[in-house]
Amino acid sequence: MSSKLYKNMKLGFFVSTGMALLILLLYFIGKNRNLFGSNFVLKARFENVQGLKDGNNVRYAGIDVGSVSKIKFINDTVVEVFMNIENKMKKIIRKNALVSIGTDGLVGNKVVNISSIRKQSPLVQENDVLITRKPIDTDDMLRTLFKTNNDIAIIAENLKQTIMQINESTALWNFLKDDFVPKKLHSFVFNLDVASKKTNLILDDAKIAIDKITNGSGTISTLLYDTVLSNDLRNIVKNINNAGSQADELARKINILTNKIDADINQGYGPIHALLKDSTIVHSINRSMNNIEKATDRFNIYMEALKHNFLFRGYFKKIEKNK
Repeated sequence: MSSKLYKNMKLGFFVSTGMALLILLLYFIGKNRNLFGSNFVLKARFENVQGLKDGNNVRYAGIDVGSVSKIKFINDTVVEVFMNIENKMKKIIRKNALVSIGTDGLVGNKVVNISSIRKQSPLVQENDVLITRKPIDTDDMLRTLFKTNNDIAIIAENLKQTIMQINESTALWNFLKDDFVPKKLHSFVFNLDVASKKTNLILDDAKIAIDKITNGSGTISTLLYDTVLSNDLRNIVKNINNAGSQADELARKINILTNKIDADINQGYGPIHALLKDSTIVHSINRSMNNIEKATDRFNIYMEALKHNFLFRGYFKKIEKNK
């Protein structure tokens, strides 16, 4: 009887211990999924969840703060993810937080990452829908990697052919083996060094000239910065402009006078036209000149006669004596 009681007590102890271990195991599993703690729900919408499942972890700043509770389709292009988040995160997560889908390690389970944005925003509330970022598609990465590998293979093949052509080129090797090439190269480097030194000297001279101009010394600086000279030049230009204006006015007046003279000559107005165009006046002037010439000859005759007259002979001799 006592042996049977001992066996029953032993069986009851093992059953009780197993039940305690099972309950403890369920507690830790439930705790990881926030089944036994106070939590709230946040939502995020994606075009592709890339194998995300119920129960996958949700992390904020790299720390587990909840788990995925449900995934459902909104329509044919949008999938909504429900996340159970620890209630204490209500004081930390803000409405402008960014949600993305990542991988736990290189080939681990999918996780939902919540990242903060350094901008002021209200704290989240129950059932808020957060902003999402398009996840990196592994298939796209593999396709890109495959294409890159093909391109690298093509480049390697072309490089191989180029190296083979270089190895088979006798002209190139003869050129490299020629002793004259290093001498020419040395001469080129020497000339390049000389040219660079001359360039530095020119730049130094240019710097000195610019410094003189900047400091106010030299003719160029005077032309650029001397206000008195600037005013004098401005006055000279003004005077030249005034002289030009006066010259234009004088030319205009000469033009008007020339036009008047031309009109007088060609249209018959004024004495100039009469002198140049009227033949009657010309004949009259010729007759007058002839008469003046005749009168002058007669006057000379009369004066010669007066010289021989006894009344005026002494006067003319006195004049000749004075001369």
